[in-house]
Amino acid sequence: MKFLAARRRNPLVALGLLFAALVAVGGGYAVIANVQPAQASLVSQTQVEEGKKLYLAGCSSCHGMDAQGSANGPTLLGVGAAAVDFQVSTGRMPMAAPGAQAVAKASVYNEEQVAALAAYVASLAPGPAIPTAEDVSFEGANVAEGGVLFRTNCAQCHQAAGQGGALTQGKWAPNLMKATPTEIYEAMITGPQSMPIFSDGTLPKENKQQIIAYINNLQNASSPGGLDLGRLGPVTEGLFLWTAVFAALIGAAIWIGIKAR
Repeated sequence: MKFLAARRRNPLVALGLLFAALVAVGGGYAVIANVQPAQASLVSQTQVEEGKKLYLAGCSSCHGMDAQGSANGPTLLGVGAAAVDFQVSTGRMPMAAPGAQAVAKASVYNEEQVAALAAYVASLAPGPAIPTAEDVSFEGANVAEGGVLFRTNCAQCHQAAGQGGALTQGKWAPNLMKATPTEIYEAMITGPQSMPIFSDGTLPKENKQQIIAYINNLQNASSPGGLDLGRLGPVTEGLFLWTAVFAALIGAAIWIGIKAR
């Protein structure tokens, strides 16, 4: 007691006691605050383990046992959950057969399995996450500005009306008329196939939402004239009309020639 009494006025002792008190309070708070996150982490780990099983069964033959890639498929390290969700949920992966480009088809995995695969690949290395509902929401987005951005960044491949088009070496830019907002957003942040990656530094989230709003407007736009003809404008419509007229005139001339014999 005499030892403590002699040193209780020492500034270092006071600082030591204050530090010990802060550590005790902080440690207690951390224990209480981490109870729920620990449960969430357990669920996430379970999902990762399930995803690993699915990966080893359905993906490892091309992408390698550790997703490091092989002669048959690229590495998946760093592609993120968004790339897996885009490729697998649209049925592009696993590919039915080797080819210049993966073809969209019905997915062989359900939503839970896709989420598990995405969680497993995301656990291997950092990468783009699956966009949230807030990320893909285009409510209030400027459709006109989205059209400008789309024509500047996307129309070279997908055509100004989002109808898609041919690329080099047997590849193509897909038609966007059935693409969901999540698929469009994921494509922009992951760059599937020949598509470049549009990071937030290149194309901020607000601009991505404007592009989604423009595509949604194209998807729901009516065609007052009947056939939309790819929505390429009066040149296409005029060409179609002249082709039909010339075909009718040629047919009429042939019929008159046959009757005149």
